[in-house]
This record gives sequence, C-alpha cells and structure tokens, in this order.
Amino acid sequence: MAKTLLIPKILLLLLFSSQLDPSKASSVPSKLDGFAYNGSGPWKDSILIEAFFDPLCPDTRDSWPPLKKVVEQFSPRVSLIVHPFPLPFHNNAYLACRALHIANKLNSSSTYDLLELFFKYQEKYYNGPTASASRTEIQKDMSKLGAFALGNSFLADFENGFQDSSTDAAARISYRYGSSRGVYGAPFFFVNGFLLPGAGSPLSYTQWINILQPLVQNNGGRNPMLSFYL
Repeated sequence: MAKTLLIPKILLLLLFSSQLDPSKASSVPSKLDGFAYNGSGPWKDSILIEAFFDPLCPDTRDSWPPLKKVVEQFSPRVSLIVHPFPLPFHNNAYLACRALHIANKLNSSSTYDLLELFFKYQEKYYNGPTASASRTEIQKDMSKLGAFALGNSFLADFENGFQDSSTDAAARISYRYGSSRGVYGAPFFFVNGFLLPGAGSPLSYTQWINILQPLVQNNGGRNPMLSFYL
C-alpha cells in the first residue's frame, strides 16, 4: 500500500463544512485549479483524467511514466489535469508545489518540465537530506531547478516567485481543492469526475489501458459529464 496521509474523519468534516459555508463564497478561486498537460483542459471534448500529485512522493513519481504514456497515446481523446497536493509528512512538498505554480506563472509550458525534474532529483529534497537546511536554502535550490526548466535567465524571477503572495495563495488553493474532493494522499486519480479504486497507489500502463480503452470505444472520447454543459 502506498504512503498516504489518513486524515481523521472529524478533520474531513471540518474541511468539507468550510468548503460548503456560503459565507466563504468570496474564497472561491477565479479559475479552475491545476495544470493542463499539453494545453488540454476540461472544456475539451475528451475523457478527463485528474491526477492529484505530490512532487516529492515516490508513488507519485512512479505513477507518472505510465500515465504520461497513455495520455499521449490517446490524445486528444483523453486530456489530463494535474493538481499539486502536498502531503504534510513530506516537509518540503509545499515548497515544491509552490515552485510548480511559480513555473506555471512564468511560463506555463515549463510546468511539466519542472515536475519531471522534481521526480528526477526527488531524493535530495526528502526529509533526511534537508534536515539541516533552512527554508531559504531549499527555496534557492528549488529556484535553480526551476531555472534549469525555464532557462538560466529566469533564476532571479523564480527566486522572487517565492516572495510573491499570489503563488502562496495558489498553492494553498490547490491543497484546499484536493481536500474538498476527498483527497487525502497521493497519487489520487479521477476519470470524468469519478475516483478510481486503489487511491494512493500508482497505476500501471496496462491498468490505464484497461480503464480508458472501453471509454474511448464506447463514448467516442466524449466526456459525458462535461458534454451536458456544452
């Protein structure tokens, strides 16, 4: 079983009640959370996969190659949105999710490049190796990784991104959005709005084929949940 954070039921109730409180309507974000892969989005006429990822989670890292392969294979019949969801027991996960928002703000085409770099160098940001590092030191190191994805000329902009309150707000919204959907671990996958079994564990390429092939064949790639509104 994958490493997941099991949130007590009372905390989940508090999270849901805060999301449903009409007095908090002003906290609704102005746009849908998440990063569209290859520019696809839920408004497209396709089967929609939503993945909730912690960039520093080994199970999330292992789930990415088969998911990427199957999305590219079925594109544009299948689209993907990744929602960053930092697990609290990964000390630097929130900073990594914030870094993804910084990259997305500076150049949205670099977001997935940075995500893959986090997967590649994930172990250097684990709790043990960074136990004696300050928050500022970790941010500077992540900024260098971000500059590698965007280009060296973006280093200063990336460092400044960690001082930008909008990127902090975006990362917080991502976590709140996942919590409102009942997400408590990573990776979590939804297809056309429905949670897949085995939440918190990677899915193999074969498993993805078995899930998506019938949907593509039976529905012609059309997202029945979204087509109602289009």
